[in-house]
Amino acid sequence: MTTAVAPRWVRLAVAVLLLGTAALYLTNVAISGWGNDFYAMAVQAGTWDWKAWFFGSLDPGNVVTVDKPPLSLWVMGLSGRLFGFSSWSMLVPDALAGVGSVGLLYLAVRRFSGPVAGLLAGALLALTPVAALMFRFNNPDAFLVLLLVAGGYFLVRALETASTKWLLLSGVAIGFGFLDKMLQAFLVLPAFVLAYAVAAPTSLGRRMWQLLAAAGAVVVSAGWWVLAVALWPVADRPYISGSTNNSVLELAFGYNGLGRIFGQSHGGDARPKMPEFSGAGHGFGGQAGLTRLFTEQFGGEASWLLPAALIGLVAGLWFTRRAPRTDRTRAALLLWGAWTMLSVLVFSYMSGIIHPYYTVALAPGIAATVAISATELWRGRAYLAPRAVLAVMLAATVAWSFVLLQRTPSWQPWVRYSVLVLGVLGVFALLIGTARRAVAVLALVAALLGMASFTVATASTAHTGGSPASGPQHKGRIGFGGPQQSNVELNRLLESTTTKWAAAETGAMQAAGLALGSGKPVLAVGGFSGGDPAPTLAQFQQYVASGEIHYFVVGARNGRGGPGGSRGTSGRITAWVEQHFHPTTVGGAKVYDLTQK
Repeated sequence: MTTAVAPRWVRLAVAVLLLGTAALYLTNVAISGWGNDFYAMAVQAGTWDWKAWFFGSLDPGNVVTVDKPPLSLWVMGLSGRLFGFSSWSMLVPDALAGVGSVGLLYLAVRRFSGPVAGLLAGALLALTPVAALMFRFNNPDAFLVLLLVAGGYFLVRALETASTKWLLLSGVAIGFGFLDKMLQAFLVLPAFVLAYAVAAPTSLGRRMWQLLAAAGAVVVSAGWWVLAVALWPVADRPYISGSTNNSVLELAFGYNGLGRIFGQSHGGDARPKMPEFSGAGHGFGGQAGLTRLFTEQFGGEASWLLPAALIGLVAGLWFTRRAPRTDRTRAALLLWGAWTMLSVLVFSYMSGIIHPYYTVALAPGIAATVAISATELWRGRAYLAPRAVLAVMLAATVAWSFVLLQRTPSWQPWVRYSVLVLGVLGVFALLIGTARRAVAVLALVAALLGMASFTVATASTAHTGGSPASGPQHKGRIGFGGPQQSNVELNRLLESTTTKWAAAETGAMQAAGLALGSGKPVLAVGGFSGGDPAPTLAQFQQYVASGEIHYFVVGARNGRGGPGGSRGTSGRITAWVEQHFHPTTVGGAKVYDLTQK
């Protein structure tokens, strides 16, 4: 552990790391426009209305929320209020969350393994393709990673002196992670408990009650918002999208919890199952199984260093097997290695909805495990066994990088061949134990060239819709919820309205384009995909009778056969509109003027 004032070269290297990360994530960050229109719509609503901001509502009229907790929306909404709502003001906080994650990972790893390991861990996280994807995007994952890494940093501080204060802070970070993406934040908890229970320098009894106190911190920091929503009068708040009973807890343990693990259609009234897309044959995530994270859908996101992490973890635990219980190297490996392994197993075997970009939560664990194990093995390079393990880690990384790069054969073929040549030279140099600095540089370049190239390509590419992907091309992968083509005529029509809602349309993925394009409030009937019972038919009829909605739009993507459009509450609303109002065509969309029968 290094706690003294860092040497000048360390301070300079940290500055380069953080400035380089900022440049990577912030440069031309608005290239993706609104990113995921679904969340952008909620951010926009939060800049108009504080209640919408607090609940994460899709519209300032507070009919229905997004199907996640609102923490990320709080940050992006505040930015929009401070600087004006725009793509830039929405996405910059996500990029800064990435810089913060890299900095915190450096600090966490440095405390037990030194500045070199910390710098390497931070760089590996920054250069992971899925990190560059999600830290430049408006999904909740950027702030989830920041909070998880913060929790890891606080846990490392707690491990130093068995500090209750730092352990409670770790629990608070995870609790707030729940307010960002619910139960996914809890995936790291077993790793935190394992590391502290094994390695904290205090008695077993004290470790146990400290962990119980930390569990209480998790519950309090996650539960205050859940309790506020539960106690708020139902008639005065939006419907909790994705739930079957208008409950945050049901959403957390249903659609966003066990439903993700064991498979479940989206919650709500007659909610349709999520669609499947070509390219995999098994929906978003492909076939569940231990090889999932190495498939064409997932491999390029975060698996570049996964083989090396697994090898380094096993070797590190073996070499520290006789160390004292409180050994810090083993404690760090238990923390970051268990984080990695648990996440790998859960993501591999989930049978519900899983997107490849979820693996961004793996990136800190992989980066820290590789950095710690490689640094410790390098320190023991005078012996053949550590050098041999390093050579195997490098060989596995180079071979897997070559495979991943071959999946995009038309993109920069020189990169994969350079990786191969440099890798062979690096492995040979490690085995013979030649000039150490040259070998270290050669090995790093060989290991990181392919991944870094993918990351740069990711950061320079626009990403939109609900299933963005890393890399220079997506190999025919078809996402969902991409932005609709701007309907200039329809936007102009809505811009002239003065009603509470300029229009209503079934499903947030459709309504979002109208709200963002026109800059006017739009009611997303049925929430995310049109399946939530919000508003009810009676409520919608009351809105119309009160003159609060001007138009009802049936776009080409939903109609009565689209998501939620032909059944459930949204289907009944559509049928009622079609029965009582006359349509006109505006820019190819069918539009009903609800102010005129």
